[in-house]
Amino acid sequence: MKDLDATDLRILRELQHDASLSNVELARRVHLSPSPCLARVKALQAGGLIRRYVALLDPRPLGLHLNVFISVSLKQQSRAALEAFEAHIAARDEVMECYLMTGDSDYLLRVALPDIAALERFVLEQLSPLAEVEKIRSSFALKQVRYKTALPLGDADGRAR
Repeated sequence: MKDLDATDLRILRELQHDASLSNVELARRVHLSPSPCLARVKALQAGGLIRRYVALLDPRPLGLHLNVFISVSLKQQSRAALEAFEAHIAARDEVMECYLMTGDSDYLLRVALPDIAALERFVLEQLSPLAEVEKIRSSFALKQVRYKTALPLGDADGRAR
């Protein structure tokens, strides 16, 4: 992928804000004609900067009222244990995010669930039976103060904006 210029960064900012923009509207916002704008978007996709387009849903109307952070410690940190745990977690729809961590626990999960009963089932049926798991700790999010999906993009010189 070539170095990003100011126009590429404007395109990425606009698409992070609203990926449903038509190419014509995107071109207007970044001060390009539609054809060069589309070529730049295609190059950003081909270069792996734009991985995919998604719709961000509101969890509450879908009945997902609980946002839980779960710290998981494994009995051992062998490659096989890590891979087995990660494969199991990757198959669970309720797991929104999973990070391999440094510090006291090995993994931090963010799980979206309807209620406490669903959390209990998830812990008892999905985490506890795993042979690799040694310790599970849960924390509930009381309030979401900030949630964003747009990455911070510097200017064309790499400076924070």
